[in-house]
Amino acid sequence: MIEDKNQQRTELSQLGEFGLIDHLTKHFEIKQETTIKGIGDDAAVLDFKDQQVVITTDLLVEGVHFDLSYMPLKHLGYKAVIVNLSDVFAMNANATQITVSIAMSNRFPLEAIEELYAGIETAAKTYGVDVVGGDTTSSTTGLLISVTALGTVSKDDVVYRNGAKPNDLLVVTGDIGSAYMGLQVLEREKEVFKVNPNSQPDLEPYTYIIERQLKPEARQDIIKLLKDLEVKPTSMIDISDGLSSEIIHLCKQSKVGCDLYENKIPLDPQFISTCEEFDIDGTTIALSGGEDYELLFTISQEDFPKIKANPNLTVIGFMTEENAGMHLVTRAETKIPLVAQGWNALDDK
Repeated sequence: MIEDKNQQRTELSQLGEFGLIDHLTKHFEIKQETTIKGIGDDAAVLDFKDQQVVITTDLLVEGVHFDLSYMPLKHLGYKAVIVNLSDVFAMNANATQITVSIAMSNRFPLEAIEELYAGIETAAKTYGVDVVGGDTTSSTTGLLISVTALGTVSKDDVVYRNGAKPNDLLVVTGDIGSAYMGLQVLEREKEVFKVNPNSQPDLEPYTYIIERQLKPEARQDIIKLLKDLEVKPTSMIDISDGLSSEIIHLCKQSKVGCDLYENKIPLDPQFISTCEEFDIDGTTIALSGGEDYELLFTISQEDFPKIKANPNLTVIGFMTEENAGMHLVTRAETKIPLVAQGWNALDDK
């Protein structure tokens, strides 16, 4: 949280828009066969032949989606890509290309934007996607990042939100809630820093949950895993807005109900201990926290033997008839209606 006051500073105006684009994208490599032409022309040219194409986009706004007082720009660039790739994987698709557009105020020198693009480049390399275009412009309200991701999937493999059936099993990847608690730790340390700028936070006990917030990963591995197991989900969504909100999306789109079992929700030990430290109910955070970027999906009960021994996957409930409603079954075996209390980008409170 201590800023280096002697950093080199190159004004963006020295490069101009096209010079900036050339400078930031000169190291991007083309790896996908579907990329015919990337950055450098009026538009990218892509050739997907007989594949179906999925497209998703996300806009991240400073002060709404991220706080640069504790979010390093390199991490921000990485995360901006990940949140989009997660949506591609939620369609059971393979990610292939992204475009990146940014708007920044004159408080950002070239070196800061280089850091941002270093994170974007790292994510592109890690996930094997090509950066094929975008835009840059000035902003009077801080930093804005818009990423659009493209992917391919065969017609037989695509998975929507609306395919769940009664008696399907509800499955989640990884663990839930850690990203939100990582944010709580960072927010607490920010307030301490405001009071005493010389204080250095001890974040060692929170490394996992902070990483889940600052540098999440998208579950590309699950798409390959499910294919290898010969399991096609009946419905799927990524967990960006909170577990309960995403379950409700699946139920409404598929016209089914759901019983979610509290004692089945996978929680990391560091998450549990941090919830105890903050005196916060872990189940509430797991249901409403968001930004986990895990995958939530339903499968036919016939496929249960294929996944039951896999440590990446946890069955947390099952789908019911629509008129049965959507419920959390507590550890005390009482049923509580599921409520969507996750992240709302349009909530100004």
